[in-house]
Amino acid sequence: MTTIKNILKNIHKSNMTVGVGMAIFFFLSIIPCSLIAQQPNILVIISDDLNTNIGPYMDTDKHTPHLDRLASEGVKFTKVYSQFPLCGPSRASIMSGLYPESNGVLGNNDQLGSYRKETPSLANHPSMAGFFRERGYYTARISKIFHMGVPGGIERGAAGGDDPDSWDYAYNVLGPETLSQGKLELLSPKNHHYGSNFAQMVIPDSLEGTQTDYLAASQAIAVLENRAGKIPAEGTNKQRVKKDAPFFLAVGFVRPHVPLIAPERNFTPYPVNEVVLPKVNIGDNVPLQALKRQNERIWGMDELQQRKTISAYMASVRFMDEQVGRLLNALDRLDLRKETIVIFMSDHGYNLGEHDCWSKSSLWEGSIRVPLIFSVPDKEYEKAYGSRSENITELLDIYPTLVDLTGLSSEKPAILQGRSLLPQLKGDGKGTEENVAYTIYNDGASLRTDKWRYTRWGDLALGDNEELYDHSTDPEENINLVGKKDHVAVLERMRKKLEETRNKAQSSLNK
Repeated sequence: MTTIKNILKNIHKSNMTVGVGMAIFFFLSIIPCSLIAQQPNILVIISDDLNTNIGPYMDTDKHTPHLDRLASEGVKFTKVYSQFPLCGPSRASIMSGLYPESNGVLGNNDQLGSYRKETPSLANHPSMAGFFRERGYYTARISKIFHMGVPGGIERGAAGGDDPDSWDYAYNVLGPETLSQGKLELLSPKNHHYGSNFAQMVIPDSLEGTQTDYLAASQAIAVLENRAGKIPAEGTNKQRVKKDAPFFLAVGFVRPHVPLIAPERNFTPYPVNEVVLPKVNIGDNVPLQALKRQNERIWGMDELQQRKTISAYMASVRFMDEQVGRLLNALDRLDLRKETIVIFMSDHGYNLGEHDCWSKSSLWEGSIRVPLIFSVPDKEYEKAYGSRSENITELLDIYPTLVDLTGLSSEKPAILQGRSLLPQLKGDGKGTEENVAYTIYNDGASLRTDKWRYTRWGDLALGDNEELYDHSTDPEENINLVGKKDHVAVLERMRKKLEETRNKAQSSLNK
């Protein structure tokens, strides 16, 4: 994390619930359109595999200017954690508002219906989008929201593990990905699966319109045009579904998910020869399970390939940021911004060489922590614009927060496991040591408090399968305090908290 900051500084100095049936249609027919239209619109943007190495979270500028702009118009949450560092489980958790152990999605799969098919007892539990659809919103999905294979699923135009009942309209981007018109350079000699290896492609600027995220942004803008457009007074054709309803628009950008593809201009600010690799500092008491994502175990990259990977990752982030800017500009142009809540997030974090670990699927801070920006266009919330919340937050908190923001709290599903973030959005929320974020991966579980991270591999606390890091003195998680005499009490307390939280997360809703 620190290394990336330095890279950017140097670079910029040198370079400048159900399926909707007849009941819902009856519901809509008895509610005046004017009442529905009073609800705010919602735009949810989800980036793929994005860590917090972006402008709003770093001492740098000119890297992600559009996300910087969004943060200045809202609240950025600095301690937000994914519930599972893998696309499918994380996204199912976000959209269901439930921990993975409760909704049953513990891996990537392309089963339509997502958690509602995986766990039959949840068949009537609406997704976040489904909740708003049931209440009269026009809901639309553009590209990857639930799990969708990148690049494979995208290259086939597949729907992945989507939940069709969540949407009035769904658009699967068929993007070229590895088939793009450029030279694909493999950067990980040991791994030839282009959905989990490292590869880069620099394409001409003139071909940006062929790329998955550009296509997604264009289709999302078309949806915005449709919702904002004036219907011809004497027209007899049908122009739009739920014509006067507010919208819930979910847009998934796949970058910076591998393969790392971006136009040439996005690579220019990140010269490979200026990339400095993170220093690797691994204690001898770190469990082997925590180090399974080390370079030589999976990828076999040499130093140059590692530097190229970081450069290409940053270029991909920059390209994704441009697409965010296109959406924000469209909201402004169509005069929709003043009545649209905008949320930007990632599904999980991403390691770029810290601890010699790469990619996701681990329980280090870098692969779990994510960006989250909330922008609410209301005078009650404007006083907090440009501020930051350092409260411990989970991605499953987004569902209950949106329900509260739209004045539908009395209809909130009782089984949601997250906490509403309304106090933080108003600038008056205060965190406590009791706030925790819980993440699992395979046989590992990790708990993050304001000061501590405790990770256990396996069910039982055996000492040699545990990690304890003090984030007040060791934010890079280099010193495992398990076994230190002066941290015995803290370790016991964190063990107890993990068990309490795990019991909550495993509160089987399918029993």
